[in-house]
Amino acid sequence: MTTSAARQPLIPQPPSTVTALRQAVAQIAPAAMPAFTRELDEAADQSRQGSDLAPLRRFVAQWAAYVQIQRQPRLAEELRHWEEVAATGDAAEARRAATEIGRLLDAAHTALAATEQ
Repeated sequence: MTTSAARQPLIPQPPSTVTALRQAVAQIAPAAMPAFTRELDEAADQSRQGSDLAPLRRFVAQWAAYVQIQRQPRLAEELRHWEEVAATGDAAEARRAATEIGRLLDAAHTALAATEQ
């Protein structure tokens, strides 16, 4: 992949709906589909049990941020790097990785909020 291609999103950010996010995940990160389906089922069950839509809203927000990152190859690569450091590093490296992962997720949520206004 060329440097300029690595800076271009693979797909436009989809609307924050279950259907659109499912299609996006299937396209850009098919290996994540089992987790998507499992977490959707869990959120739906929690929503039914508590008569509350908050679990589904959290699910959509989480997966919208995931797509926001994964659709951008450079950000996806950076996230994978920090996840690996968190899993294999010492305590200080794991703390740094957690900080960097948090930064990436915060930026994704901020970008999503800006597009929804």
